[in-house]
Amino acid sequence: MDRIYINGEEANFHCPDNHSVRDAELSTLKDNLTAERDLCLTKKLESLSAQNHKLNDSVAELSAIKDNLTELLQTSNDKLSSITKERDLLNANLAQMTKNLRCLFEPNKVCPAGWQMFSCSCYFLSGKPGSWDEGRQDCRDKGADLVVIDSPEERMFLSISINSNMWIGLSDREVEGTWKWVDGTPLTLK
Repeated sequence: MDRIYINGEEANFHCPDNHSVRDAELSTLKDNLTAERDLCLTKKLESLSAQNHKLNDSVAELSAIKDNLTELLQTSNDKLSSITKERDLLNANLAQMTKNLRCLFEPNKVCPAGWQMFSCSCYFLSGKPGSWDEGRQDCRDKGADLVVIDSPEERMFLSISINSNMWIGLSDREVEGTWKWVDGTPLTLK
């Protein structure tokens, strides 16, 4: 092998082998891919962060809408309850007025034998024992119903006329604790 001299000194050339070149290329490729990956991940992270911010804004808007709807629902329920009570009172007044009108147009009304009259209504005071349902069915079999007490005078008449326990037309069968008369009117304490 010939030696090469530069400026009088022997030049020492290092000839890289194939492994060194490939390692350098792979290292450069790895660095380039890492940089590309980091750039892609940064862009993706920024995009996800923006989407997350938009979703948080949407959640806040939906939460405000839910709160408004909840408040509107409560207001509607309160109005419905108030209107229902007013309707029930109007029905009770209508029933009383209808009863009073009937009395005006039937001044010579006579009750069947065994019945008592009070304020144009006929009352049958049964001594038959049984449950509330049996008492109501007995009344219905006679073409009547359990009594709906709608005036202090009627309450007084019944308290004087009744000498034992009797069923009246008041129950909380539809809703526990909500008392209604058999004609659908609510219990009102006057």
